Amino acid sequence: MSQHVAVDNTLSPHGGKLVYRVVEDKEKAKELAKNAKARIPVRGQIARECISIAYGFFSPLEGFMGAKDVDSVVHNMTLANGYVWSIPIVFDMSEEEIEKYGISKGDSVLFTYKEQPLAIFDVEEMFVYDKIAMAKHVYGTDDEKHPGVKRTYDYKAKFLGGKITLINPPVFNPPFDRFWFPPAESRMQFMKNGWTKVVAHQTRNVPHTGHEWLMKGAWFAANADAVLVSCVVGEKRKGDYIDECIVLGQAALREYGYFREDVHMTSMILWDMRYAGPREAVFHAIVRKNLGCTHHMFGRDHAGVGDYYPTYGAHEIFKGLPDLGIKSVLTKEWYYCPVCAGIVYEGFDGHKKQKQKFSGTVIRSIIQQGVKPTRLIFRPEVFDTVMMCADKYGFGSPFVNDNYLENRNPVFTIPPMEV
Repeated sequence: MSQHVAVDNTLSPHGGKLVYRVVEDKEKAKELAKNAKARIPVRGQIARECISIAYGFFSPLEGFMGAKDVDSVVHNMTLANGYVWSIPIVFDMSEEEIEKYGISKGDSVLFTYKEQPLAIFDVEEMFVYDKIAMAKHVYGTDDEKHPGVKRTYDYKAKFLGGKITLINPPVFNPPFDRFWFPPAESRMQFMKNGWTKVVAHQTRNVPHTGHEWLMKGAWFAANADAVLVSCVVGEKRKGDYIDECIVLGQAALREYGYFREDVHMTSMILWDMRYAGPREAVFHAIVRKNLGCTHHMFGRDHAGVGDYYPTYGAHEIFKGLPDLGIKSVLTKEWYYCPVCAGIVYEGFDGHKKQKQKFSGTVIRSIIQQGVKPTRLIFRPEVFDTVMMCADKYGFGSPFVNDNYLENRNPVFTIPPMEV
């Protein structure tokens, strides 16, 4: 990675200033919407990224990237101004759509989601980019079987760069409203709790005891005040845990005493996983720094898929980067040892021949059958929470199926706004 500009990547938030582009005055919001040149409906990914940009999760980004930033991120893993950044954040449109809406550079357009006004997008530039080159550099492969590569190839012909201003903030629906802490609020919560060292745990899963001890081990290693469980909520694939299981299952560890109330907090971010492995680990570290975390734990196969990346690729990538102002807590596996009769760490247990790794596939199979796993691998209260979520939110299943995708309780709702 080459860095053209000398900047301080340790600043927290990233870039030194927490972005906040949310219009709270309703009359001003309506005026901005009325003056927009066109109304453009956007898909879920773009809506979620508009929200994340506006609330500062992606600081220092203030909008969708222009050509110079995209090219620098793809080739150098920095923005054009020199700040480390690893994943392109882009808005795409087809030539036909651009012509249909009559969009030109310099226009302000209104993004709508689910037929409601969402955000103003100031079109600063329109450009094309080599999607194969983007895929090869960001994902390390051009294999369309990789979900991130497929997402890249599915982008339309043109990219539009420019600032985003959220004019109609989302209302988060239960149970997600309990876990929505934008950066300004999470930082305030940390201060209120007296937490100066917080280690982030990235997750898309319901926690088994291996995950629990991963968090506890990182808490000890970082000498942290608390663990922030940061659940990824976004695009779902069939077979994934439903979102409600993830956030409520993680929160159950605190609610039932497996973590003290003053050392654990569950939150969520809106993000559609790219499965970019080590590069996505860098992105996750920056986002959690923006939330106020000082440390981030990275285990095996972080943000990976298939066998595209080395098992501990997320451990290696930070060695070639400048100090990001958030320390990596690098951890190997926790597993069950029948000789020790408990959960042990790969780094110090000597009974390697007897070790029994946690198999997500096996645990999912047990849960699918409604059988309560032994408490050594799955806390009973977490299992009960998962089963409750299956009945209440998952149409009888804790895993995503067609019924859930079509009829699920939305994570957030964009309130009606008359324009």
